[in-house]
Amino acid sequence: MEYSIGQVSEMLSLPVSTLRYYDKEGLLPDLRRRSGIRKFSERDLEALRVIIYLKRTGLEIDSIRQFMAWSDESRECFDKRLQLLRKQQKSLAAEMEKLQSAMDMLTYKCWFYEEALKTGCRPDTSICTMPDDIRTAYSNSLGKICC
Repeated sequence: MEYSIGQVSEMLSLPVSTLRYYDKEGLLPDLRRRSGIRKFSERDLEALRVIIYLKRTGLEIDSIRQFMAWSDESRECFDKRLQLLRKQQKSLAAEMEKLQSAMDMLTYKCWFYEEALKTGCRPDTSICTMPDDIRTAYSNSLGKICC
């Protein structure tokens, strides 16, 4: 079955301009055209799903292009793809740690201001008097172990 760019856009919730960009960047080298109109196959849809998830991991277009170019079934291509994915996995894990630290600080600050609003004054922020979950969030946000 073949799909038009509009159909693919709707199916994958991607703007048509993004699909054109991916094509222009060479991420879909097997994409067929009939009378100049892009025609997407099931295989193209699967490639686009891979591209979408690689993009969500923060992988740059050049790296995605390289990943897609390593498309044959050889052991060498599998190894190259695995190494690229492992590298991105480490990068994403580091980013997630930073985001978790920021979330933990927000949790602490929300608690702080909720307490201030309840009592009408600044809450006791002694680390040992905080509720366990807030103490944990505060400690994690600082990267230190307290109490």
